[in-house]
Amino acid sequence: MGYLSDSLLTALELILNFDREVRMTVWVSLYTSSCAIVIAALLGVPIGLWLGLNRFRGRQLLLALLNTLMALPTVVVGLLLFGLLSRQGPLGPLGLLFTPLAMIAGQTVLATPIVANLVLAAVTGADQRIINTALTLGASRFQAAVQLLREIRFGVMAAVIAGFGRVIAEVGVAMMLGGNIRNSTRTMTTAIALETSKGEFAFGLALGMLLLSVALLVNLFLNVLQQR
Repeated sequence: MGYLSDSLLTALELILNFDREVRMTVWVSLYTSSCAIVIAALLGVPIGLWLGLNRFRGRQLLLALLNTLMALPTVVVGLLLFGLLSRQGPLGPLGLLFTPLAMIAGQTVLATPIVANLVLAAVTGADQRIINTALTLGASRFQAAVQLLREIRFGVMAAVIAGFGRVIAEVGVAMMLGGNIRNSTRTMTTAIALETSKGEFAFGLALGMLLLSVALLVNLFLNVLQQR
């Protein structure tokens, strides 16, 4: 118990003293995850809206693909993108591997299916009379879709927050595509794994507490939106 209590006190001290290493690690995590979720929202919301409002041949296949992508392991995403971005890969000359941009790309791949699927669920559960009424009043299909989007805005926000919760806590993509470089691509999750393996349990515990706090805030906000 003495080891755990001492580690906890040291972890709290690191947090309360705004340790530079802790601050930089938290910043990298929040920056990459925020960028990724913005891109994922720009892609996922239109995809979910389109799939929810249209019926066409091959739709079920796309839905099955979307569901499969939601369950895609992070290490698989990291592996595929590593092959594309490595020096021998087709995108190797861009020099993106082991940079924040590579991490953002990987996290975007993880978050987009989640956002799209949850927006699709919100569209499916919405009152379809909204679309019909808008069309009857002379609105175009685009204008009717925008009106529906306003009605399900809380569902859309919940989808985005859920996607953020997914990427902020992942480790596979960040480790494989970022390389866990100090003050550059080291996130809270990769730092926890590294520092714990080095025996720096208190430092890992400090980051774990901060990561848990972020996850708690995300889930509290998500619960509030789902009750709307």
